[in-house]
Amino acid sequence: MGNQILTLNIGRPNLQLWNGVTYNSAIRKKPVSEVLLTKNGFKGDSVGNRDVHGGPERAVCLYPSEHYMQWEKEFQKPFQMPAFGENICAANQLEKNVYIGDIFSLGEAIIQVSQGRVPCASISMHNKAENLLSRVVETGYTGYFFRVLQEGIVKEDSSLRLMERKQEKFSVLAGNQLMFHDRKNRAAIEELIQVEELAEAWRNRLKKAL
Repeated sequence: MGNQILTLNIGRPNLQLWNGVTYNSAIRKKPVSEVLLTKNGFKGDSVGNRDVHGGPERAVCLYPSEHYMQWEKEFQKPFQMPAFGENICAANQLEKNVYIGDIFSLGEAIIQVSQGRVPCASISMHNKAENLLSRVVETGYTGYFFRVLQEGIVKEDSSLRLMERKQEKFSVLAGNQLMFHDRKNRAAIEELIQVEELAEAWRNRLKKAL
């Protein structure tokens, strides 16, 4: 059994305006019924800031649906999927229950969790919620990225199925905690960077933190 995804979204960068500031972002994605997933991401999908998004190790972005309820309650406003610029939104895929290196099937494709998401200001600007970015970082409810092990067609009703778990020490949430809040925890960071499946960008940032 797997978890059927709730949305499948792609988009290209465009200029957006918030509080008199113009910014370039692909956060405003649109639903599609089916799309080819390649090693570099979904066909027709792109990113605005390549420093924190895009590339083979950040080919697919997932945001857990449960967080929508929390943010709507906290900010007293609706958040319309995909409010966080995610490619896929799914239930029962919380950061605390998903581990770096987990391998999933998604439609015809096979994908692997590579890192948590490093969120940017577009999250607050797109949703017109000033403190949203800081709360996402504070909670670690960032969503996460996958690399693509096998390309294939993904449909809007495709399911995510866990195929293999490589390790059970570092969940995405545990990785987020080290990346954002616990940079002085040398022992844990040294252990995390030994996880072979961790994205190289995260490994390098954590090595610098040491």
